[in-house]
Amino acid sequence: MSFLGRNEISWNERYRRCLYFFLRDELDALLVHESLVKSYTAFRETGKEYPFVEMRELKPRARVVSPECAEQRHFMAVFNEEAVPPECRNHIRFFDSNKATKENVASLAPFDLRDVFQQRMRFFDDTDFPGLLTHLLESDFAVLIQRDHTLKSRYRFALSHFHVRIDWPVADAAEDLARRLRYISKDLYEKGERLADALQQKLYEYYGFHHSAGGRRTAALVAKQFMAQFDFISTVYVSSAEARTLYRLSESGIQKYVLIPITPKDLRELARAVGMREKQFVSTYLLEKTPHYGVGIFLVTYKHNEHSLPPADGKLRELNADYSWTRVDLQLLVPPPSSKDARPIPYSRVYM
Repeated sequence: MSFLGRNEISWNERYRRCLYFFLRDELDALLVHESLVKSYTAFRETGKEYPFVEMRELKPRARVVSPECAEQRHFMAVFNEEAVPPECRNHIRFFDSNKATKENVASLAPFDLRDVFQQRMRFFDDTDFPGLLTHLLESDFAVLIQRDHTLKSRYRFALSHFHVRIDWPVADAAEDLARRLRYISKDLYEKGERLADALQQKLYEYYGFHHSAGGRRTAALVAKQFMAQFDFISTVYVSSAEARTLYRLSESGIQKYVLIPITPKDLRELARAVGMREKQFVSTYLLEKTPHYGVGIFLVTYKHNEHSLPPADGKLRELNADYSWTRVDLQLLVPPPSSKDARPIPYSRVYM
């Protein structure tokens, strides 16, 4: 999108970006645990079989139609390299009334933290930050994590707001993306209503969703498109109770984390590939091993193709809605966040 590259920013901004990437890796691990590991545990504690995502649902343009699962954790988080300008509050709703303060947490959160809440807990470098974040993820809407400017002497990131609404229309987001990709010059409806509708559906596809996706996923893609106007990096996470998936939308593309069952045969082959005994592989890479399968964390990354990238010549072009805008890039078996020395393993499952 429009964020500035490494060679376009100052030395201090490079340091900020390195810190942002480091903290984002920490956030990845934390949210994978919140979205998938805790959900799996909740299913097991209630005696229910976990409803694994079917591989066809991970193909580009796949439609997911499933009931929401009460045991599946759902949330949305926006993590920005810089603070969102105050003039954007009409569309990203962050005010004094939903700042992460003791008073607001007491009135808006579905739990009581008044006896333990401290202002320092809002900062990413505090040991109590993960606990505060996981509680505020339950407050619905989105949490906003961004650069904190109260200390001028160093870069620091904080959970600044929770209960954040995204109030930018889908049509405006589609118009913004279509202009960037040169399918229109100014207005979404300049070539008629049929093209406008197609471009709104393509907006969903651009971010890895089907156009029938629910409200929280719609809010996530709209937030990511809104953040594209700034010259800093923004990452949006959304965990869906319907899709049972953790989505990560960032400058590096689309990532989807899901839980998958691994057959005993595949388990043996994977263990052999990394030079481990089966028992060691299970303890390192799996959440659990049942008599019939092992449970692993599967990551699929997607890249945009020529139809969803700005044209090299910058000229206007025609939309062919039949062309796919994304493609599968990587398929990996990811070790649980607790296995910090283990590397992800290539594991092709989507097109089996």
